[in-house]
Amino acid sequence: MLCTEAVVVTLNNSLGGGLTDAQAVAMAAPFCMGLGESGCLCGALSGAVMATGLFLGKDSPYRNRSDMRDSARQLHDAFKTSNGATCCRVLTKKVKHDKKDHLRQCANLTAEAAEMAARLILQKRPELIDSLNKGFIVKRETRIGGALLRLFYYFTSS
Repeated sequence: MLCTEAVVVTLNNSLGGGLTDAQAVAMAAPFCMGLGESGCLCGALSGAVMATGLFLGKDSPYRNRSDMRDSARQLHDAFKTSNGATCCRVLTKKVKHDKKDHLRQCANLTAEAAEMAARLILQKRPELIDSLNKGFIVKRETRIGGALLRLFYYFTSS
């Protein structure tokens, strides 16, 4: 899976978003590689925003639109502060000619964005921690899974 797909599928499965993997991929696929391979918006960030909308708007999307927009802004600002940009082209400029480094960087950005989204979702909907699908996370053995397990332990120990 590519960046956006990985964030949406993992958070959907981990927190019980209710989408099938096919639905999650279909929704996320156009956003991969910087918004349809345009290199514009980082796919990891767009996946994080998408997943946040799924969980914060799930039960009352019309009533929660303002909160979802605020969450999107928070994710954008945190991601930009952490990485210096939100544009895929800018983020990958130094590694675009080295496939291995490019893949490593994108995996790190994807895990970071997923963790940011999960943290925000769980802060606003702490009841979701009880439904965390640890089996899915552990089975995947990914950077995103590791980040989600850390958040699980953080939220259950505090």
